[in-house]
Amino acid sequence: MIPDFQKIMRPFLNIISDGLEHTTSETNEKIAAHFKLSEEELNQYLPSGVAKTFPNRVAWAKSYFKMAGLLENTKRSSFKITEAGKQFLKDNPTEITIKILKTLPAFLERTGRSKDEGISVDIDNTQSDATPEEILESSYLTIRKNLSQELLLKVKSCTPSFFESLVVELLVKMGYGGSIQDAGRSIGRSGDEGIDGIIKEDRLGLDVIYIQAKRWEGVVGRPEIQKFIGALAGQGAKKGVFITTSRFTNEAKEYHPKNDTKIVLIDGEQLTDLMIDFNLAVSKVNTFEIKRIDNDYFGEE
Repeated sequence: MIPDFQKIMRPFLNIISDGLEHTTSETNEKIAAHFKLSEEELNQYLPSGVAKTFPNRVAWAKSYFKMAGLLENTKRSSFKITEAGKQFLKDNPTEITIKILKTLPAFLERTGRSKDEGISVDIDNTQSDATPEEILESSYLTIRKNLSQELLLKVKSCTPSFFESLVVELLVKMGYGGSIQDAGRSIGRSGDEGIDGIIKEDRLGLDVIYIQAKRWEGVVGRPEIQKFIGALAGQGAKKGVFITTSRFTNEAKEYHPKNDTKIVLIDGEQLTDLMIDFNLAVSKVNTFEIKRIDNDYFGEE
């Protein structure tokens, strides 16, 4: 299990306690070895998929040490413990936490009150084991999940024709069907044998995809998928997308036709996730950017 960033603090400072210069990659390897982390754990990503969890947590531990004056950069991706850091280790033999770091004069000076502006800048997170970045990502995922659930209720309440149009617009936003006009002329034409529409796979129309789009209340089982595959075979089609506002049984998801027909199953949760990703029926309220120092600007090597 990957330790939280506060549990990383003590072994981190122990590793660099020799006063020598250490690199980020070397320190990460030693900390990983200390906690006996597996390759799978080392390759685990944050929910956003942008950064790996373990090095992100080590980076936050390092950041707090710098704010507390216990560590200093020597050059790009290299650092060493300060004299204050060495003394701190002597005085605190058991554990290191943000709560303890916040008692240090250097930490209070850099993150406490601004004498000129009278503003209290509190970056402390003593009540949580998560890094500020992890808290932000977790909050984002909660907001997104709530939005997805609300969106699915809206989709389920719309008319069949509106749902059909929604599916068309989503597929076009994803790069299929060419234009809305082209896609609209194709969708909804079949309406029999378990096929609700046909859409171009690309703008040139080199291939087509057959669609079944159903506002379903019950769980979609394997028999429905088999009917759809049979309908594709009847049309001589090889590619299909089955979209439902409900969900699929495990038997349905695990079913694979013996011929070379390829089908994609999209349930209600995946549908709303795609709608959010491709900005369909949702609007942007706020954008937050996470930024880091550009060491190249300062000429650090």
